[in-house]
Order: sequence, then C-alpha cells, then structure tokens
Amino acid sequence: METVQSRQQAAPGAVTAFARFVLCGGGVGLTSSFAVAALAVRIPWGLANALITVVSTLLTTELHARFSFGAGGRATWRQHVQSAGSAAAAYAGTCLAMLVLHQLVAAPGALLEQVVYLSASAVAGVARFAVLRLVVFARSRSQAAATARTPRPVHPTVPRAAAPAGPAELCRAA
Repeated sequence: METVQSRQQAAPGAVTAFARFVLCGGGVGLTSSFAVAALAVRIPWGLANALITVVSTLLTTELHARFSFGAGGRATWRQHVQSAGSAAAAYAGTCLAMLVLHQLVAAPGALLEQVVYLSASAVAGVARFAVLRLVVFARSRSQAAATARTPRPVHPTVPRAAAPAGPAELCRAA
C-alpha cells in the first residue's frame, strides 16, 4: 500500500518533471491536432477546436498530476481550474504574439508566422510548466509533506522560575 510519504518521495525533480511535462503535453498536443482535423470534417472547425481543447486540457491536467509532477493521484477540481487558467493564458500569449507580428509585418510569410507562433508557444509552455509546478501542483506536494511528517515527541518541560515582578506588582506588595 502506497503511503503519503512514499508518494512525496516519488515526486520528480525539476528536469525530470519538465521532460515528462513536454512528453505528456506534446503527445496530447500532437494527437489533438489530428483530432481537430478529423472532427472538423463533421462540425465547424472553431467548435471542433474548442471541444478538443477542453478534452485535451482535462487529459493533460490528469497526466501532469499523476505523471509529470508526482502529485500522488487524480487532479482536484481546483487543479483543473488552475490548469485551464494557465492554458487560457498561454493561448492568449500566442494570440498576442501573432497579433503583434501582423501589426509589425504587413504580409508575413508562412515561415515567419511559424517561427513566431512556435517561439511564443515555447515561452508559454515554459511559463505554464513553472505555474503548474510551483503553484497548481505545489500544494499537493506541500500537503503531502506536512501529512508525511511524523509528530515531534513531547518532552516534559521543566517549570521555569517566575518572571520578576513589574513595578505595579512591587507597589502592591509593599
């Protein structure tokens, strides 16, 4: 039976967590791109993209909780909401990068668009990793660590001498 302490010890280091983050996120992202294309044959592309984005965000949050960050189980609703927020921020960042590109360059070529989009995606991915590791899944690790700590033994205390009396007590005593 796995204990909280063994789950805490199993939490991966930053490099391992980042490699797992890229593997999980990249794998789901690649699969999602094909799923959007397949679904867009039957429904409008925007709706297909929205549905696949929701499903892929739920899936990657679970994968990150269980595998990337070693949170020790399923992601909570709070973690799902926070992860969705970080995904929305990453999406906004890539959209902003493309908007700035189109403001600066009248007719950017496909290669320049891809370079800007992929660069913005990489920056957003690193930022998202940091948010997930330091905020979203950090609570799970810190809570597990707090739970895993054994209580300190209680030692009998030696009674201390009474503190010297202040001026008010000395006046009443006289």
